[in-house]
Amino acid sequence: MTERTKATAKARPLDRATRAAKIGEILDAHFPAPPIPLDHVDPFQLLVAVILSAQCTDARVNLVTPALFARAPDAHAMAKLTPAQILPFIRTCGLAPGKAKALAGMARMLIEKHAGQVPPDMAALEELPGVGHKTASVVMVQAFGVPAFPVDTHIHRLAGRWQLSRARTVEEVEHDLKRLFPEHRWSLLHLQMIYFGRAHCPARGHVPASCPICRWAMSAARARLELAQNTAKPERGTVRTRTAT
Repeated sequence: MTERTKATAKARPLDRATRAAKIGEILDAHFPAPPIPLDHVDPFQLLVAVILSAQCTDARVNLVTPALFARAPDAHAMAKLTPAQILPFIRTCGLAPGKAKALAGMARMLIEKHAGQVPPDMAALEELPGVGHKTASVVMVQAFGVPAFPVDTHIHRLAGRWQLSRARTVEEVEHDLKRLFPEHRWSLLHLQMIYFGRAHCPARGHVPASCPICRWAMSAARARLELAQNTAKPERGTVRTRTAT
């Protein structure tokens, strides 16, 4: 092989499968056992916390849920509260009035249709007020151990930056990631990507050259674009999806 051929081979972009495998190794090295970020003791409390986490940080959710769960630890107790009674507990979370209404409706539907228990079924979860595909996926994987790959704004951003998906819609990202990684890895990778994104690959003020993955996985064109904007590709208003959470 000539020196020119060697240089060409070395410069050839990695295909998605090879890139995914390398990214998996880096994520394992940085976050081998990431904890579930939302505090809860059972599937119901996890469901409540995930609903509250939409457009709100996990840290903020963990601050407000202890008082809420002290008043309403399960669906039966939550169903007795009106949205107006729930609102003071969650006021500091984004979109609090809508979430208070969703929590009250969700708890009542659990009583009416599922004997107060969170159903381990994706379709049944998505019927609940305030529960979209991402929220249902989180509950399925974290509460019931059912393989799923929830895609939030962190994962949507990283999949595009790392050229694992064209990242045009949440559904497309989920489909692409499920094809690239084995099913038994989905739950772990979901959490690894979230923690890695927060620590090394933020939406704003990101410096690709300092990121253990972006410095080799991000395309030159995207790196130039983000450098020119001094910000990541806007997340709100650009992700086309049928569900909000």
